[in-house]
Amino acid sequence: MEPINQRVKEVRQALELSQAKFAKALSMSNGYIAGIELEYNRVNDRIIKLICFTFHVSEKWLRTGDGSMFCEKSDETAKLAFAAFNELKPVYQDYVMKQIDLLLEIQNKEG
Repeated sequence: MEPINQRVKEVRQALELSQAKFAKALSMSNGYIAGIELEYNRVNDRIIKLICFTFHVSEKWLRTGDGSMFCEKSDETAKLAFAAFNELKPVYQDYVMKQIDLLLEIQNKEG
């Protein structure tokens, strides 16, 4: 099975973005992205969620390689949320991601 690090690279290449532009969109250093692609750096849950949210990538595909790379539907609410998220300073983006993680935990407990 192909490692998740390689799927991150596939996303970047499918979007036709340089490592620098991909990293900037994720508020990360391009050195860290290069490390992911070279399999020096680990891809944690936060990075997975950030890539999926930012680029409308299927989380299932990113984690396992199953299904389509990109989400089939992108509704207007998601587009508005993405635009607002991109306007935030990185410190506030981190806060939003933590809140999303908490909401997902609550949702998963509710079943």
